[in-house]
Amino acid sequence: MTTSAYYSSPKILQRLREGPLGVHIDIYAAKLLQEGHCRQSAWRSLRVVCDFSHWLARKRLDLQDVNEEAVKQYEQFRLRCRCPSVSDHSALQRLLAVLREKDIIAPRPPIVLGVLDQIAEDFYQHLSLKRGLARVTITRHIPIVRQFLHERCAAGDTQIARLTATDMVRFVERHAGDHSPRSAQSMCWTLRAFTRYLQYQGYVAIDLASSVPSVKQWRLTSLPSYLLPEQVQQILDRCERNSPMGLRDYAILLLLARLGLRANEIATLTLDDIDWQSDQLITRGKGRRQDQLPLPSEVGAAIADYLQRGRPRSDSRRVFIRDVAPHVGFASSSSVSMIATMALTRGGIDGVAHKGAHLFRHSLATQLLRAGASLNEIGQLLRHQQHDTTRIYAKVDIAALRSIALKWPGGAS
Repeated sequence: MTTSAYYSSPKILQRLREGPLGVHIDIYAAKLLQEGHCRQSAWRSLRVVCDFSHWLARKRLDLQDVNEEAVKQYEQFRLRCRCPSVSDHSALQRLLAVLREKDIIAPRPPIVLGVLDQIAEDFYQHLSLKRGLARVTITRHIPIVRQFLHERCAAGDTQIARLTATDMVRFVERHAGDHSPRSAQSMCWTLRAFTRYLQYQGYVAIDLASSVPSVKQWRLTSLPSYLLPEQVQQILDRCERNSPMGLRDYAILLLLARLGLRANEIATLTLDDIDWQSDQLITRGKGRRQDQLPLPSEVGAAIADYLQRGRPRSDSRRVFIRDVAPHVGFASSSSVSMIATMALTRGGIDGVAHKGAHLFRHSLATQLLRAGASLNEIGQLLRHQQHDTTRIYAKVDIAALRSIALKWPGGAS
């Protein structure tokens, strides 16, 4: 009885087994054990499921009535008559997943999308399957597509066929200032790709992609922010390494500082990507590209220390996993960026344009350039696909720029 791992009182155990869900409460408790929930977290989840079971009994509902709608009604009741917690919803969603995994309740019915949302979903599949874009990239573009469809084609798919170049220009003019110039450029890229897709699928007969205006932003105009080597070391020294989370964060910071990995490359790193015999690791970068990099002894030792002393038990093959239950890999690269941001704050770093994981990448490139590495060598280490991406670091080599600078006309006073 896995429920007894969290409760020992016979009275409480008896109450947990009351109602339609009581006979399956041990299955739910086993899931909590598998995910590594602490006692307090498991207590909250089990209490919510127990209360849901009693609510079902009072409503004279049975297992076949347990679905998203029943959970929604119970959550409304709990909001009125209980003291709900922020973890209640995830506990109930976990319950539905466990019951469906064991075929105890009916599968979730398919979601019926509206016409416009279905077009957006089809475009998502097109970008994933035919264009080969990563999920994190597609996720940034789909909201723009939905906004465009619901704003310019509210009448339905019949209005899509009547789209004109004026509609494209007006949409860009209206939303170009909503965010940064770079976001506006991304919006225009999305609209061009989407209108090509509409023409390919036969929704429109004319080329609308060429009518999407461009948002000007001069490339390579800014200087990349970077940290000095002593600042990077200061950040590493201030990372606490006497806790599982500290061991994890230290290993992540070393991957950022010594190898210049991107946040997403660290988040998706798996145990199978590390070859301990040859001291190498495989990264999965942009465009689903795979690269093999040397694993410095300092970085390898930090990762091994985390795996041996800090990593919670988990079925996940990801190297770095959540410190709190459920012990699974990071949902996105944002978790790695947050770890880097917190480390920069602890290190007392101020006066940089952006605090995040990419700052370490810029710092590594700048340090290598000043140590005499060529731009080609830096580009190979950072796995840049275009030379222009690496060329921006030439701006931070002030000594080299001063040697080729032209004299000011008339001389200097």
